[in-house]
Amino acid sequence: MNNLPMLSVPTIDCIAGYHLNPWTCGIAKFNTILSGHLDVPVVGIRAVELGRYRRPLLSIKLEEFSAPDAADLDLWSQAHAGDFELFLHNFRGEPIEQRLLAAAGKVYCGNSELAQELRPSRPDLSELFCPGTILNPQRFEDTELKIFTFGMAHKIRVPLYTRLRDLLDATGKTYSVFVSTALHEGTNFDGSFVVRFEELQALFNGRVYFMGYLSDTAVYNHLLDCSYLAAFFEKGLRANNTTVNAAMECGCTVITNLDAHSPTGFEHMTNIVDINRCDGLPGVEESTRIGRAAREVAQSQYGWDRLVAQLRPAVLA
Repeated sequence: MNNLPMLSVPTIDCIAGYHLNPWTCGIAKFNTILSGHLDVPVVGIRAVELGRYRRPLLSIKLEEFSAPDAADLDLWSQAHAGDFELFLHNFRGEPIEQRLLAAAGKVYCGNSELAQELRPSRPDLSELFCPGTILNPQRFEDTELKIFTFGMAHKIRVPLYTRLRDLLDATGKTYSVFVSTALHEGTNFDGSFVVRFEELQALFNGRVYFMGYLSDTAVYNHLLDCSYLAAFFEKGLRANNTTVNAAMECGCTVITNLDAHSPTGFEHMTNIVDINRCDGLPGVEESTRIGRAAREVAQSQYGWDRLVAQLRPAVLA
C-alpha cells in the first residue's frame, strides 16, 4: 500500500480583474457572479491586492489595460509563474500576453476560437464559456403606482427620496420605482453611485428597478406611462432643467423640490408637486389635472417656440 502523503492541489482563492465595476464592464460583471459561485472575493489585479492570495484566477482582457498597468502585470506574472490561473476573454498575441500565457499555472479560454489559437502554445488549456450575466433577475411587479426618476448618476439625493417613500406608503397602494440615469462627459458609474443606488433599494424595500441609460424614445414612453416623475435637486428646480421640462411637456405629474429661484409659473398642486410642501400625493383625477396644467405651462412658457422667439424676434412687416 502506498503511504506517501497526497499533494494538495491549490484551489482558486480570489478572482482578480482589471475593471471592478459590474455596472460598467461586462467582464467585471462576469467576475462578480463567478466569485459568488466560487465563494471567493473579487480583487484588483495589482500586486498589492494580489499579495494576500495564494492562487488568484486572473479573469481579464489585456487590451483594456493601460500601458503602465500591463507592464506591472507582466512583472508580477513572471515573479509568480505557476502560482496563478488565467481566464482569457480574448487574445491579441502581444509579447506580454505570450509571457502571461506561459507563466499561468492553468489556462482557460472563453470560446473555441481562442482555444484553437492558443492550444499549440498551451496544450493543457481548458476550453470553457461564459454563462449569462444578469446580476438582478427581477420581474417587474404590476403595481398600482409607477414612479419614474432619472438624472445624472452622481446626483441621486437620497434624503428627499425618503420623504417620497413616506408619501407613497401613506397612499396604501402598491408601487414600484424605476431609476434611469445619464452621465456627464468625464464621469462614470463610480462607487458613490453604486452605494447611493443600493441605499435606494434598501429605502424602498427592493421595489426599485435600475433601467440604465435609456434612449429618448424609452424615456418618452416611461414619462407617458408612469404615475409620477420624481426629480430632486440640491437647492431646487431650475428653469434650465430639461428633465422636468420634458416630463411636463408630456403631461406627467412631477414631484420635485422648489425654492425662490424655481421657474415662474410653477405652482404647488396646480401644475407641479413640491415634495417639501406635500401632505399627500395626488390621486388619479387630481394627478390628471396637474399633468394637463403642467403641459400647458411647459409648452406656453418654457417651450421651444418661446425660446426661439426671444433669441430671434420676428421681423415686423
